Amino acid sequence: MTRLRRRRRPDAGRPRVLIIIQNLHVPFDRRVWLECGSLRRAGYDVTVVCPRGKDSLPYEVIDDVAIHTYRPYAPGGSALGFVLEYAYSFLATAWLVRKARRAGRFAVLQACNPPDIFWPIARWLRLVDGTRFVFDHHDLCPELYESRFADGARLPLRGLLLLERATFRTADRVTSTNESYAAVARERGGKRAEHVTVVRTGPDPDRLRKQAEDPGRRRGRDHLVAYLGVMGPQDGVDLALAAADVVVNELGRDDIAFTFMGAGDSYDDLVAERDRLGLGDAVELPGRVPDAYVADVLSTADVGLCPDPRNPLNDVSTMNKTMEYMAYELPVVSFDLRETRVSAADAAVYVRPNEVDAFARAIVDLVDAPQQRAAMGRYGRERVEKELAWEHQQHGYVGVFDELTDELAASRGTSAREG
Repeated sequence: MTRLRRRRRPDAGRPRVLIIIQNLHVPFDRRVWLECGSLRRAGYDVTVVCPRGKDSLPYEVIDDVAIHTYRPYAPGGSALGFVLEYAYSFLATAWLVRKARRAGRFAVLQACNPPDIFWPIARWLRLVDGTRFVFDHHDLCPELYESRFADGARLPLRGLLLLERATFRTADRVTSTNESYAAVARERGGKRAEHVTVVRTGPDPDRLRKQAEDPGRRRGRDHLVAYLGVMGPQDGVDLALAAADVVVNELGRDDIAFTFMGAGDSYDDLVAERDRLGLGDAVELPGRVPDAYVADVLSTADVGLCPDPRNPLNDVSTMNKTMEYMAYELPVVSFDLRETRVSAADAAVYVRPNEVDAFARAIVDLVDAPQQRAAMGRYGRERVEKELAWEHQQHGYVGVFDELTDELAASRGTSAREG
């Protein structure tokens, strides 16, 4: 990637697109960064507003994408903490949107969730500039609340449903990550079917591919099992750790090493639990790691883990890690979730949801079946290349913006490339 600090002058011949994201920064968010690249190659001028990452600048240009960032604020994982975080993020985002708009009006705004709070900005830009609004539907916020706070108050849930409804009603188009989410957009959101497009978060098979193994990643053991992803209460890494405990301490498999890569609200608790279980030698928890580290681990591993428990959110969500494992030719062990079956098909072994012992034994069975692992890995890679890769998804995604900018140009009596 090419990074520049100087301010980029928008190209008057290209329609401007603004992308807002709150829960990750770019280019770390792989889906949004792929979207940025596709829009840029299709002739759009792309600007992003997002929280600042560890290595981010307040303003920079990366691969011709202008990025405005604000200092993140995360007061904690409680319900009140989320309210404070989202209120702060909304105000910081609104300020940067006003700043970015000084260079010219935006043809299209895309807001990614969670959270569902940016529809007032979309309405303001529509009022002053006629900007169209695309809702990039990454998560189901009401179900996310129910999954994280199973015994939580009902008032926040009703509030989240109202915010979701306002977002859907404001959106001119919705891009959903899978068919289950698209059904929510149509049924709960009231969107017309022709205004909802499924755009899966397909991996880039040219960038994500198996490399030479690094035997040192096994830390002196014969086999390596990997996890890659967020470590929050709803992500099931605690279940993967419990399964590792069964594998090592109950089944006596001291030939299997585990590496769990990622960070999140549960990370510190997971480290403490690993040490309490006496798994310090068997389970590595390096936190959030560079891409090269991920590539080394996934190229060496024998199995990839999807321990997401069945809950109102996970059963209908597409897990990006599933397809990244498949891109690296890794067979997957997963709890039996509806959308995970859609993504992985025969590249995964499915066990009864939330049952740790069954998950552990599925890991061991797959480790001990090298021919099965190889066949599943080949199938998964082929599925990525022929069906799931971003190159197959981007056409529908860019088509949404082409349609909206053509409509906008017609309403203004200009050509689409005049902005």
